[in-house]
Amino acid sequence: MRRFSCLVLTIGLALAGKALIGAESAQVNLDYVAQRALERARQPFHSPRADVPKVLRQENLNYDKYREIEFRHDRALWAADGLPFRVEFFHPGYLYQEPVHVYEFTATHVQPIRFVQDFFNYRALHIQNEIPADTGYAGLRLLNQLNDSNKWDEIGAFLGASYFRLLGKGQRYGQSARGLALDCGEPDRPEEFPIFTDWWLGKPQPDARGLTLFAMLDSVSCVGAYQLIIRPGETTVVDVEAVLYLRETNMVQAVDANRRPIRTIGLAPLTSMFWFGKNSERKFDDYRPEVHDTDGLLARMDGGEMLWHPLDNPAVMRHQVFFAPNIRGFGLFQRERTFAAYQDSFNFYHLVPTVWVEPHGNWGDGDLHLVQLSASYEGFDNIVAFWDPRDKPAPLKPFRFGYTLSWTRGADMKLSDDKVVSTRIGLGPNCVNCRQIVIDFAGPGLDTLSEGDPPQAIANCSTNAAIVDNQVFHVPELNAWRVILKMQPNSGNTDPVDLRCTLQKGTNILSETWTYQWSPP
Repeated sequence: MRRFSCLVLTIGLALAGKALIGAESAQVNLDYVAQRALERARQPFHSPRADVPKVLRQENLNYDKYREIEFRHDRALWAADGLPFRVEFFHPGYLYQEPVHVYEFTATHVQPIRFVQDFFNYRALHIQNEIPADTGYAGLRLLNQLNDSNKWDEIGAFLGASYFRLLGKGQRYGQSARGLALDCGEPDRPEEFPIFTDWWLGKPQPDARGLTLFAMLDSVSCVGAYQLIIRPGETTVVDVEAVLYLRETNMVQAVDANRRPIRTIGLAPLTSMFWFGKNSERKFDDYRPEVHDTDGLLARMDGGEMLWHPLDNPAVMRHQVFFAPNIRGFGLFQRERTFAAYQDSFNFYHLVPTVWVEPHGNWGDGDLHLVQLSASYEGFDNIVAFWDPRDKPAPLKPFRFGYTLSWTRGADMKLSDDKVVSTRIGLGPNCVNCRQIVIDFAGPGLDTLSEGDPPQAIANCSTNAAIVDNQVFHVPELNAWRVILKMQPNSGNTDPVDLRCTLQKGTNILSETWTYQWSPP
């Protein structure tokens, strides 16, 4: 049997008055976690909130008190073993009322990592002895010498519900991924937020370039088993495999008698923030030209078409659904990569990651969803994208899916060459109630076109409006082709207008398909 880390021995010794928790013989893999998920799915949902000690509840541990608590970095898991990864833990309490239980595993054994007060510096607080050893942690952060061989950088964090964020080389935190999104953006029912309740951390070999984690996801409506293999780099890549079990209807009703069947099961959900950007018609009193973690949704459809949809901060919630059978990829992108576009010395929006989702195999019939909420400040994540299968799994039957997440700035990952680089919207001149929409396209394929033989802009819109003018110009200063559309809504129209545009030469499509939904003021 391989030697377990000094940290776990420290954990056992720190449990005053309790027996040392020993390792158990087990082979931890996705089937191991899935079997436990199935057993849990046969029972009604039990919220971990019920197990939080009184001293850690929000009425007793406020924001200022919680900030007093700090993890002692020298106590990180595997720090004493000289391994390429380390793990630190978040303290439960305050907003984090759903503690998770953590285990370490090797090729042959598994053992729990118990909550230990000595891992934390409580400063002026004196609550250590009021926290039971089986409380669990709020979440965990991953460290690796990604940017500097002399420095341990945080490369990921799993904290709150099923949210997690990862980083590639030179990146700053921006958008988040989630394990699952249930009924997100539905106007007639509340969203259900599944939570990661248990983590199994695979102890890496000294020469490991990746880290393997397993997780249990739990919710009123379902239980899931997740495998994540994380490989940090210029682009940090995460391979995800999951098995999902829906609870039976009577189990769900035992928790909530008014609960209706789940309408949308959001696979590979991404959550981001868009306050304002180049295309924004809602203006805010702020010195910065743009404020957003991502500025568009990119999707690769089954036939190879690339859709680009600029994000917006609508006045009311906007929930769009794109028919996307066997989708080949989607993601929330940050295409604007210059500091000058943001002028923000504190939030480095030009360094946040784009996240691209690439499904494993054929996901079948389904829809790509984009939910955009109204936001009045930048601290609110108001953008969600996910894929929803048309055929929902039967209760207690395994529903398997997998995908790869790439956290990238795009320097080493070319997903779309001839693309939309900006969208701007304003009042259309010499046209009553018209909106002028300016779309810039650029890329290596478009660079080969001459000004004397420009591409065509093939544009259309929904029947509640009309495209009354369509022009294409070459802009040498930007090395781009600019499309200027004038869109006139029908008289009295109060509904959103859907628009599309591509650059073509004859029947040859030369660019991404730009899509947009414009809403009347």
